[in-house]
Amino acid sequence: MGHALEPGRVTFDDKMAVRKAIEEANIPFTYISANLFAGYFAGSLSQMGSFIPPRDKVHLFGDGSLKAIFLDEYDVATYTIKTIDDPRTLNKTLYLRPQDNILSQGELIGIWEKLIGKELEKTYIPPEGFLTTLKGLDYKLQVAIGHFYHIFYEGCLTNFEIGEDGEEASKLYPEVNYTRMDEYLKAYV
Repeated sequence: MGHALEPGRVTFDDKMAVRKAIEEANIPFTYISANLFAGYFAGSLSQMGSFIPPRDKVHLFGDGSLKAIFLDEYDVATYTIKTIDDPRTLNKTLYLRPQDNILSQGELIGIWEKLIGKELEKTYIPPEGFLTTLKGLDYKLQVAIGHFYHIFYEGCLTNFEIGEDGEEASKLYPEVNYTRMDEYLKAYV
């Protein structure tokens, strides 16, 4: 994320400074790339300022087709605990990318619509319109909007292959019965 928008870039720069210090000190590590916590992003259908799914209207970023990865926080904890004594994850990044939870915002909304038996009114926000909202907002909101931009307009969570320095959690731990987003959203019906 070296190209991340300001001021949201600070999050990535700080993480890289910590990583550099850990690696220079030869401290054994396992980094966890947890992607989008369902409590923030799935339950709200990725709507800013809400934690529950809308029942009438929804905003989609771009055309809503870029994929992201949604995870129940309990699953993040389960995968993280499994790495503690696993030599396969030593000095690597564990990417949490369970196949059934790699969804576009449009697919996530479609799951919700099926659960409630109703089609939502959709408003599509083009990238240019989205970035203009940055001007004049407080610092924390600017950071959040920058992150949303990279996730939903660039697909930064899924637009790369896992290299030699990483492992994919659902392949290492196929016994984990992770929560699918249709199951997760049923709690809101």
